[in-house]
Amino acid sequence: MSLLRRPLRAQGPGAGLKRYRPASMTQSRPRVIWRFVDGVHGHDNQSAGLIAALRERADIEVFEPARAARLPALLYWALGRYPPGAALPAPDLLIGAGHSTHLSLLAARRARGGRIVMLMKPSLPCRWFDLNLIPEHDAVKDCGNVITTRGVINRIRPAPVKDRALGLFLIGGPSRHHDWQNEHMMDQVRSVVSHFPNHNWELTTSRRTPSGWLDYLRQHLEPGLLRRLTLHDWRELEPDWLVRRLPLADTAWVSEDSVSMVYEALTAGAAVGLLDVPAKGRNRVSRGAQSLLQNEQVVRYADWLTGKKLTPMREPLDEAGRCAEAILARWPVGG
Repeated sequence: MSLLRRPLRAQGPGAGLKRYRPASMTQSRPRVIWRFVDGVHGHDNQSAGLIAALRERADIEVFEPARAARLPALLYWALGRYPPGAALPAPDLLIGAGHSTHLSLLAARRARGGRIVMLMKPSLPCRWFDLNLIPEHDAVKDCGNVITTRGVINRIRPAPVKDRALGLFLIGGPSRHHDWQNEHMMDQVRSVVSHFPNHNWELTTSRRTPSGWLDYLRQHLEPGLLRRLTLHDWRELEPDWLVRRLPLADTAWVSEDSVSMVYEALTAGAAVGLLDVPAKGRNRVSRGAQSLLQNEQVVRYADWLTGKKLTPMREPLDEAGRCAEAILARWPVGG
């Protein structure tokens, strides 16, 4: 059959390629991982969480070759080479999250071998990658190489001992799926802090939180409440603040627009409440929240007002660990 008449599906970067097998491994050689990052905090947090879970279970060596821009990556794929990783040992696994890592992953695999583990729903056909770890709220059709995760993978690990008097508020903000009302969110914070007089509370904003909202709280909350509520601007916190602080908290109230922070709180083993944020309609974020509510893993603020108690899950989520074990079982040492 002539090249021009071959089926279109055989023309893409992930199709019609030789499926490289990693070089034979022994227990004395660590698995080599190439991690591709795009600088987006949420994306990099996911790959860091998976790699941390792999490191707990296997001997690994991690490298971060530079991500190529779109056109150079296509050229590298066509030439069968990946110059940013030329000096690195050949990978057993190539891990990335975010659309801008896709072409670099494909080019690097064609040049040096290994197997691609893609986090999040890819914008390219999932069959082009060896394994896809996709949150259930993204509602993707299984193409035979998908592990569906409960929420996004993260770096949180439960602490052995919790501070029973510590509660956290994790606040998101307006998005294409949710509106925002300063007073409505403040009223919920006021109600929760007032209800637990023996708790010490910390509240952190995030990238989407309106810039003046903390000042709004300082101006309108009662002084007695503010003495038990420490306010944090996310821009002034160390990058690992949430990773260190959240596992210690007994209770976490999360604005329901922030699906990633909801799953981080569940992974930390906290009892989780959802703060109401006006939704613009049913969407993937609301679908994820509804699933958690149906399984009684979180409690909505309105239900808490009627007397429903927040309780932690019997076992904290550990999607990073579950996926790491699946990867190691799928491709064992020497496999």
